[in-house]
Amino acid sequence: MENKSPELDAVFHALGDPTRRAVVQRLVQGEASVSDLARPFDMGLPAFMKHLGVLQDAGLVVSEKHGRTRTCRIQPETLTAAERWFEEQRAFWQGRYAGLDELLRTLEQGKKDET
Repeated sequence: MENKSPELDAVFHALGDPTRRAVVQRLVQGEASVSDLARPFDMGLPAFMKHLGVLQDAGLVVSEKHGRTRTCRIQPETLTAAERWFEEQRAFWQGRYAGLDELLRTLEQGKKDET
């Protein structure tokens, strides 16, 4: 996933809020009704639905209505795309740090050779 991606921006915006992160953590365990998801939070259902809307707009959560109950589940592909971005960043920085380590070893060896 490239750095300048509206999808990536939406995912990080959605995960930038502790309520939404808690919802994602809960849904990783399995699907749940909106009322079950909202129960732990000290807010009204309309406010909670806004959080859920942000997660849905980011593609992290999908919901379906079954009778009178709206059930939500995680959209794993979106999480996988964000994880791939983190892996790319980790690989980049590990390479940079490895190069720095090698440079430091070379400099230290040069100082030892001078003495």
